[in-house]
Amino acid sequence: MTVRTDLPICRTCGVQYGAPREDCPICLDERQYVGWDGQQWTTLAELRATGHRGRVAPEGPGVTGVGASPPTAIGQRALLVAGPAGNVLWDMISYIDEDLVAQVRELGGVSAIAISHPHFYGSMIEWAHAFGAPAYIHAADRQWVARPDDCVRFWDGDTLQIGAGLTLVNAGVHFDGGQVLHRAPGAGDAGALFSGDIFTVVPDRRWVSFMHSYPNLIPERPRTIRRALALIEPLPFDRVYGAWWQRIVHTDGASAVRRSAERYLHWALDDTPPDGTGDPAAGL
Repeated sequence: MTVRTDLPICRTCGVQYGAPREDCPICLDERQYVGWDGQQWTTLAELRATGHRGRVAPEGPGVTGVGASPPTAIGQRALLVAGPAGNVLWDMISYIDEDLVAQVRELGGVSAIAISHPHFYGSMIEWAHAFGAPAYIHAADRQWVARPDDCVRFWDGDTLQIGAGLTLVNAGVHFDGGQVLHRAPGAGDAGALFSGDIFTVVPDRRWVSFMHSYPNLIPERPRTIRRALALIEPLPFDRVYGAWWQRIVHTDGASAVRRSAERYLHWALDDTPPDGTGDPAAGL
C-alpha cells in the first residue's frame, strides 16, 4: 500500500486536497471558518512526524471507532460498521498510515465508505485506495469534493442501499447532500442510525440537534428538518451514533430524534407545544 503523504490538508477542516492551493473553499463557506491565524496547511507526513497515530476502539455492538490521537482538525472519529456483506467505513478522518490500515484489516477491512458531509471528507481518497473501496457521496455535494477520483460514487435521490441492511438517506440537513446511514435490526441489534453531525448527538446524550452551521450558529431551516424526519420515520433504530467519541444515544434513538425535532421547532418557530405533543412533520 502506498499512501500519498505529501498532499495538502487544511488544518482547520482536515480535508485533503489533490494539489497545493492558497485557500480552502470548504472553510470559506458560511458553515465553516478560516482559522484565526489565516489559512494553514499540513500533510500526512507532517502529522506523522509530529506524533499523530491511529486510534481504534469499540464504540458499540458491531461498531468500532477509528480516529487519530491526538485528534486532528474538527476532532471527529470515523466508525467501522459491521454488515453481513462487509464493513462500511462511516465518515472519515484526516489521518491514515500503514499501521492504522493494518488494524482495520484485522477487523475485516472496508467494503465501502460513506461520508455524512464535506467537513468530514478528510483523507477519503487515501482510505478508498488503501482498501479498494468506493466512497459514496450524495450528488448534491459534488462541488465540495476536494480531490476528484474515480473511487467516488455520486448518487441521487432520497435513499441508496449500499449493502445488506445498510441504507444511506439524504436527510439534507447541514448540507443539501447531508446523508445518514441506517443499519437495519439484526441479531442482538435493534437497529442503528449513524448521523455524524447531520443529526448531531449533543452532550446530553438523550437528544440530538440540527444546524446549518455549528461553529457560526446558523440554525437549520424547519422545512429541511421536517423533510428529514419524514424520510427517517419508517426506519427502526435504537442507537444514534454521532460524530465524536462516545457521542451516542444508547437507547430509544428514534424517539430521541423525533422529540429533539419537536423541541427545536418549538424554539425556532414557537409553533410546537413545549410538551412535545405537536407534529413536527406537519407542513409549513
